[in-house]
Amino acid sequence: MNDNYLLDKRILLVDDEQAILDMVLSILTEYGFRNVKTAKNVREAMEEAGKLCPELAILDVMLPDGDGFCLMEQLRKSGDYPILFLTACGEDEDKFKGFGLGADDYMVKPFLPKELIFRIMAILRRSYKDENPLVRLRGCQIDFSRAEVIKHKEHIPLTAKEYDLLSALYRNAGRIVTIDALCEAAWGDNPFGYENSLMAHIRRIREKIEEDPSKPVSLVTVKGLGYKLIMEGK
Repeated sequence: MNDNYLLDKRILLVDDEQAILDMVLSILTEYGFRNVKTAKNVREAMEEAGKLCPELAILDVMLPDGDGFCLMEQLRKSGDYPILFLTACGEDEDKFKGFGLGADDYMVKPFLPKELIFRIMAILRRSYKDENPLVRLRGCQIDFSRAEVIKHKEHIPLTAKEYDLLSALYRNAGRIVTIDALCEAAWGDNPFGYENSLMAHIRRIREKIEEDPSKPVSLVTVKGLGYKLIMEGK
């Protein structure tokens, strides 16, 4: 699935602990989310929501000037977007109250970063599942829904590894994606030793997306670091 459009979703993150805000913001930014705003209490959250118009809110329950349940009800008056509770309140009663009010998910601290990302992406896919644009590069398009490149009216299929690599590059379009990160995207959590395979796959991808694979303009090498996908018009 092409998830890059989800990374543009506006996220409001509310927690009264600065260390938690910094940690979650770092997790989201590292994954590729580009529009995250933070608040430390109900008042700040409502102010930020008015400016941001969130498409997802991540809320703590215990806040210095109220609680996340009341905040959720206030936020929902201005927009029916998904809500994820991320809190130390792990009692069943709190979970039931959150879900009873219409929360989309409820996570208890401490949490694993990967689980947080998985749950956020699951919520966003359910809530915004109709968006799946074609990716436009110079001289071609990538259709992730069909796993193919469209170039000169020809439909060129992508292999599974090519798809995984292009997905990782597209999630970070315009930014450097390191060799290690690309190997992990294609070969999992133990990507050591796949550098030569990566180079071979990059070469085959360029043959499919570039007009002149020996002089790439869409999938460029950043020497010593990794690769970057350049979008049309960027």
